[in-house]
Amino acid sequence: MSLYKELEKEIKKLIEQAGFPEENISLTTSNRKDLGEYQLNDAMQLVKIYHTNPREIANSIVKELEKDNRFTNINIAGPGFINFSLSEEYKVEILNKMHEDLYNNIDKKAKKKIVIDYGGANVAKALHVGHLRSANIGEALKRLANLVGYEAIGDAHLGDYGRPLGLVVLEIKKLYPNLPYFDENYTGDYTNIDLPITNADLEKIYPEASRKAKIDEDYLNEARDITKKIQSHTKGYYDIWKRIVEISKADIKNVYSDLNVNFELWYGESDAMEYFPELEKIYCEKHLLTSSEGAEVVEVGKDTDKIEIPPLLFIRSNGTVSYETTDLATILQRRKEINPDEMWYVVDARQSLHFEQVFRAAKKANLVDDKTNLEHIGFGTMNGKDGHPFKTRDGGVMPLKSLIDMVNEETLKKITNQSMTEEEKKKTSKIVAIAALKYADLLPYRETDYIFDPTKFSDLEGKTGPYLLYSTIRMKSLLNKAKDLKQEKVIKLSSKTEEDIVLNILNLSTVINKAIDTKSLNEIADYLFTLTSLYNKFYAENKVLTEEDKAKQESWLVLTKVVYDLNMLLLNTLGIDVPEKM
Repeated sequence: MSLYKELEKEIKKLIEQAGFPEENISLTTSNRKDLGEYQLNDAMQLVKIYHTNPREIANSIVKELEKDNRFTNINIAGPGFINFSLSEEYKVEILNKMHEDLYNNIDKKAKKKIVIDYGGANVAKALHVGHLRSANIGEALKRLANLVGYEAIGDAHLGDYGRPLGLVVLEIKKLYPNLPYFDENYTGDYTNIDLPITNADLEKIYPEASRKAKIDEDYLNEARDITKKIQSHTKGYYDIWKRIVEISKADIKNVYSDLNVNFELWYGESDAMEYFPELEKIYCEKHLLTSSEGAEVVEVGKDTDKIEIPPLLFIRSNGTVSYETTDLATILQRRKEINPDEMWYVVDARQSLHFEQVFRAAKKANLVDDKTNLEHIGFGTMNGKDGHPFKTRDGGVMPLKSLIDMVNEETLKKITNQSMTEEEKKKTSKIVAIAALKYADLLPYRETDYIFDPTKFSDLEGKTGPYLLYSTIRMKSLLNKAKDLKQEKVIKLSSKTEEDIVLNILNLSTVINKAIDTKSLNEIADYLFTLTSLYNKFYAENKVLTEEDKAKQESWLVLTKVVYDLNMLLLNTLGIDVPEKM
């Protein structure tokens, strides 16, 4: 139980001792610091139960609070709002408990296994800026879930089984028609064939194939036929498809690695398709498939729907499986292989209809039981300074690698440490650039569209990733310089700024709980900035290393260590690395 929850529990006991047992109490941070640091509004609620004047209830509670030396500045405002502050002794105790273990102020949740689907990269296509949010938010949510005690498993869920791959294979066939993959009479081993294709080639091939498919019906139909051959494991076509997936996956892994995004599972849509026969049997036996214009669909609409929910496309008229069907097969696969309590899908909010269809179809066929939570965690778009999605100079969607390079150019300008070699500056700049991108992306509530300005968010001042990194490195430097000084415990607090830092630290569990409840990281991003800014104010007000009062100096060093450790813990939760120096 967190320190904050323990405080609430103790106040609940005092309210019971006052003669008013109540299961829930509402301890809130006060907006009127002149009246107190915290406020209790329970007297107003207890009136409904005990039918007594709220002021009388408040007076009885205050008498109990006054007996406890952890509380000070106790007063009643208005008809019965109780205000109070925490004593300096209690704040010292809080800081020392945090120095012992940061987890003293983190609430652990009941055990739960969660699969988080937050990759969604399409094989043979360049990752673009739209992939940043899914990977970034998903990775941070996974780390946050693990922090509070869940078992979270990240799945890249690569798009490797649909028509785009059919288009790519078709275009390769047009470019290299003599490859053995396309020879029906070839009986040799496909693994030793020299495929003259790199990932860079694939990133050019798909756009060209897509362009042709839009203007040439015959080309599109041929791509559809090849897609069916891949899904039917037709020799040659299936084998070149496997090679393409290998080539593309290696590059995708590198980009995700640059973003500090790590998946426990690197499954693609194709991995779930071994469950397709079983999936089809389930829907057939339950009579859930309906013929529609040569296709097979699942009706998922309800009489209570305020808008029409179209049927889910199960099998296309040409015999290929749909994107919706691979998602259903994946749900079945996850249930059988992992059996999670929940499945979270961190995908663009514009895909909400797709997931509504899939989740309804899954529940209708009992692919998961009623206790299993399927949840789409949607997010808004990242836009450029013009308010529109990032584009290349020719108007195309900007590759994610290009965006990283753009930010890296800005952060490299800020790395001016003369003690660093050019190689160290480049390495550090890359870390800072990723921090700038990730922090800016997590700062707004996830469903909000936001504008990313590479110059603004790469700045060392303001609400930015680089600001947090620079401040955290300075804390570490201070602690290293003071390594021979005593740093065992806080003895006293000497300023209001120090007390404000402790109150902010006490609020940690509330922030983490809200973040996991809303499944958004903006609360933690804001908290980091507030805590770091308070510490920087403290740092500017005091000369820690030259302080002659040893009790005060030791207290300051322990406070610094707690804030540093908290920053490192929460930055890691956001998936942000901290360089050695800047």
